[in-house]
Amino acid sequence: MDLDVFVTAHRAEWDRLDALLRRRLNGAEADELVALYQRTATHLSLIQSSAPDPQLTGRLSQLVARARSAVTGTRRASWRDVTRFLAHGFPAAVYRSRHWWVPTALLSTVVAALLGWWIGTHPEVQSSIAAPSELRELTRPGGQYETYYSSHPAASFAAQVWTNNAQAAAMCLVLGIFLGLPVLWILFQNMLNLGIGMGLMSSVGRLDTFLGLVLPHGLLELTAVFVAAGTGLRLGWTLIDPGPRSRRTALAEEGRAAVGMAIGLALVLFVSGAIEGFVTPSGLPTWARITIGIVAELTFLAYVFVLGGRAARAGDTGDVEAAERSATVPTAA
Repeated sequence: MDLDVFVTAHRAEWDRLDALLRRRLNGAEADELVALYQRTATHLSLIQSSAPDPQLTGRLSQLVARARSAVTGTRRASWRDVTRFLAHGFPAAVYRSRHWWVPTALLSTVVAALLGWWIGTHPEVQSSIAAPSELRELTRPGGQYETYYSSHPAASFAAQVWTNNAQAAAMCLVLGIFLGLPVLWILFQNMLNLGIGMGLMSSVGRLDTFLGLVLPHGLLELTAVFVAAGTGLRLGWTLIDPGPRSRRTALAEEGRAAVGMAIGLALVLFVSGAIEGFVTPSGLPTWARITIGIVAELTFLAYVFVLGGRAARAGDTGDVEAAERSATVPTAA
């Protein structure tokens, strides 16, 4: 594209839009402003993709932003937005990512189980993890694996767990942009920690105790981590294969949805952290604690596959509303 020719052809439209934005409009002028805003937004996208010029791009970006504000009006977040996000946007985004996080969950669980079996059946591997006296202290009745969940006040422990898990989930979502490689490392570290606990406790015949401590909160907690990891991997794949969208548009759409999912998953991890802080170390029977964990997990899955599936089929992607997105140029199929 010849930028000088393009500017000469459309400068009058931009100047006219700028003039309309500076005065009170009648009905015909308001219609003209909307039409000029749409054309200028298209011009901006063309320049950004074909012949980027910092000075011209900056001017048109400001012009388009002012016009968008004039056309759509100022908008403040409200409780309606929160309700819409929780009832439609977040579960729809999780549902749309199911083809990534469900296989991630299954493969990760298999990896953790294999690591647990390998550690539990190979004493030489156990000795490389810690000294025999330390292993006994970890795995004995009343040892560190059992007292870990009751070693701090429940409220502060729940807050600490929630903070750590929310950070891990956010890192999976954000770092997915690096082709998903950091996500795989974070996921492996989580499965390795789980496998070590399973292996060491199974080596002394106390796997049932370990699972009784992990399952109440771990089902929901690990599901949230798997969702974050799967979504991060999907974001990384979008960089490789954006599909029919331009790479810029695809990354913007999936990135906005991922940021929303980080907020939603923080709420899910808050619930799992509360269970870990108050239910896991409680005096409830093991079956009761595990039942609470299963109910929390099934509630989340129903939330995603029922509410989220319905919202996704209705066209919700978890992205912001169309009026708040940047204008884009249609791409050829």
